[in-house]
Amino acid sequence: MEEAIRALTFDVFGTVVDWRGSIIREGDEFNRSHGTSVDWAAFADAWRGKYRPSMEKVRTGELVWTNLDALHRMSLNELLPEYGLENLTEAEKQHLNRIWHRLAPWPDAIAGLERLKRRYIIATLSNGNVALLLNMAKQAGLPWDTILSGELARHYKRDREVYVMAADLLGLPLTQVMMVAAHPDDLQAAKNLGMGAALVRRPLEWGPDKLVQVEAHAAFDVVADDFVDLAAKLGA
Repeated sequence: MEEAIRALTFDVFGTVVDWRGSIIREGDEFNRSHGTSVDWAAFADAWRGKYRPSMEKVRTGELVWTNLDALHRMSLNELLPEYGLENLTEAEKQHLNRIWHRLAPWPDAIAGLERLKRRYIIATLSNGNVALLLNMAKQAGLPWDTILSGELARHYKRDREVYVMAADLLGLPLTQVMMVAAHPDDLQAAKNLGMGAALVRRPLEWGPDKLVQVEAHAAFDVVADDFVDLAAKLGA
């Protein structure tokens, strides 16, 4: 990088936290407490599968600006009848929807973030809304310096407005901010604007039966196996 990186902005779902494993764990507990037999791995995959299509409805103007909590709830409402859960109470539906506020971090995430925080500003840069990200951080002990969200720009990644907003709010040029993500398209969108790009491999994001393999290429300034490895490679 030509300019020294001063801040790291992190994708959250899949990069920092294990959304799939977290949903399965809570879902299995739901089965035990409610006497149901839902396949929560399939449920998690189906719910996450609606993530990008729901955001695309906002991008195209089919929906007015709608935050991720509301999009998750719309997707949940579509899924419940498919899994025999249409008779849940409103309180039960709200609790399920807020699983996304309670996602657990990958085992290396907190130790790596704490090291990186000593040298860099560290912030979320997620499509999750601010309340979701804040509640997740409080519950999981994620040591962010600040919470940045596409909600603040009323756009979703990979719209340029999200990355530009983050740099502006941090008071830094884009060239002094590095995007950290497990998803190449997120990194490429940041790189196209002049940001740094660090790939952190998360092969288990979609579970052990669907390992995610990402090949290193020129869009990545750093490639790391986890956050502790990232800290070492960034001198933290």
